[in-house]
Amino acid sequence: MNAGTAQVVISRVFDAPRWLVYRAFTEPEHLAAWWGPVGNSLPRDEIEFDVRPGGFLRWTEVNAAEPGLRVLIRVDLAEVVDGELLDGVMHVGGRLPEGIEPFETRLRVEFYDEAGGGTRLEIRQWLPEHLAPHSEEGWRQAFTKLDAALASAQASAADHREAESWQS
Repeated sequence: MNAGTAQVVISRVFDAPRWLVYRAFTEPEHLAAWWGPVGNSLPRDEIEFDVRPGGFLRWTEVNAAEPGLRVLIRVDLAEVVDGELLDGVMHVGGRLPEGIEPFETRLRVEFYDEAGGGTRLEIRQWLPEHLAPHSEEGWRQAFTKLDAALASAQASAADHREAESWQS
């Protein structure tokens, strides 16, 4: 799993500051807003994070079309650099879609500042090769949701700053 070339390599720029994109991965309420394919959800009471080297990220993803499908995800974090890096082993189990067995994947997510205030996200996954297309499609759909969540978070922050300026 850790040896050789990653089966999934994604580089994507988001129109949001790095601290906010990092929070989207490391704060439960933010992850719940965007993780997983379109329509799927993460029950907030089934998300638990301990973001530090040796810590973990844990959540349950509920399938929109088949609520009985409940994917249990746990990432054991080996390396964490605040605002810059999350690296660990993701364990995927629970009631998975037909044809997919529980599996592990090494996951490395790096966050970089981009010109103009954006963030470049670099994702690498080492996983069973036959799962790479499913993973890539999952990331593509999740990024559609992440774009919307980041825009909403930035709009809320701007509204809050504007309200504060009116009160001054």
